[in-house]
Amino acid sequence: MVDLSEEELKRNCPHCGPNSFGLKHTLFETKNFWVVCDTHPLIEGHILIIPKLHVSCIGEFSKDLFDEFLELYSKFSNFLEKEYGKISAFEHGKVGQTVFHSHIHLLPYTGKPEDIVPEGLNHLMRIPSLSSLKGIYIKDKAYLFFSIGGNLWIVDIKLGRPRFFRDRFAKALGRSQRGNWKVMHQDTKITCEVNKEIENLENRWKRSYEYK
Repeated sequence: MVDLSEEELKRNCPHCGPNSFGLKHTLFETKNFWVVCDTHPLIEGHILIIPKLHVSCIGEFSKDLFDEFLELYSKFSNFLEKEYGKISAFEHGKVGQTVFHSHIHLLPYTGKPEDIVPEGLNHLMRIPSLSSLKGIYIKDKAYLFFSIGGNLWIVDIKLGRPRFFRDRFAKALGRSQRGNWKVMHQDTKITCEVNKEIENLENRWKRSYEYK
């Protein structure tokens, strides 16, 4: 765990402030949240839901923040399912974070939980809803959360390491080279692919939002 002060975390945070690079491709904004295209997508359709308040994970959301988050989560899950036919999500709840500001990943993906956690189902626990994460966080002060379709799991945090889910989803998608977001932009071929994917996602959202 990185031992940094709150001020240091905010000062170096890619999700704090409207001019931060992580907010470059904003799709939607509310009083308390940004919804953006991931600037380092694993696949076209990769979206982040980011609270404006610098908090570490869903487990730290206030009730009002959590209620607003659930609305956005539903809205953009439905959008991805409509546009791409599938939906998964993940969040590092203070385990394996490389950005210490809550950001919930939504992306088109379908597969088996064992594709993400090949260590075995004994390292997984099904949870009934996103609300469960708050109780788990109060108890354990950490979690690893992911979903595939309507099924939600937490993972044994002993398996946690930096980029835990990014690396595993990248591998499951056949795009292992995109796991490390800090270096993937150094590949010019990937950069061209990413720019096109982001443009396509922005256009899909624009059409979907304008013609509702």
